[in-house]
Amino acid sequence: MTTSASGYDLTPISTAERDRLAARLTPEERHVLFDHGTEPPFCGGLLHEHGDGVFACRLCGLPLFRSTTKFESGTGWPSFYAPFDPAHVREVRDTSHGMVRVETRCARCDSHLGHVFPDGPPPSGNRYCMNSAALEFAPA
Repeated sequence: MTTSASGYDLTPISTAERDRLAARLTPEERHVLFDHGTEPPFCGGLLHEHGDGVFACRLCGLPLFRSTTKFESGTGWPSFYAPFDPAHVREVRDTSHGMVRVETRCARCDSHLGHVFPDGPPPSGNRYCMNSAALEFAPA
């Protein structure tokens, strides 16, 4: 078993478990998580979520971002300056759409979350631009 510094199991989920969890997803969630889709800007259900809590992976529930790191980026997608635990968010070079970006994926289930850009606020300078459809909010 692989465990993060914050104590969460990062062992990849099995195909059977992924299929079981996927059965509860909406078509939009499936498109974002599995097909690396992007929801339209300013339409995501978590864009205006400002409560105290944790944003977790919609598929497997791994904590990804704390509400205290969320900020208004003006881009139309929920944005965070740091992950819950750096080991929970995997970064992958993305050369699709004629540009070079850094895709973010859940470290446990490998679901697509969004992208990270180097134009965020201090202290990290990063903007983790996430799809609401890839996240679920758990109030504190």
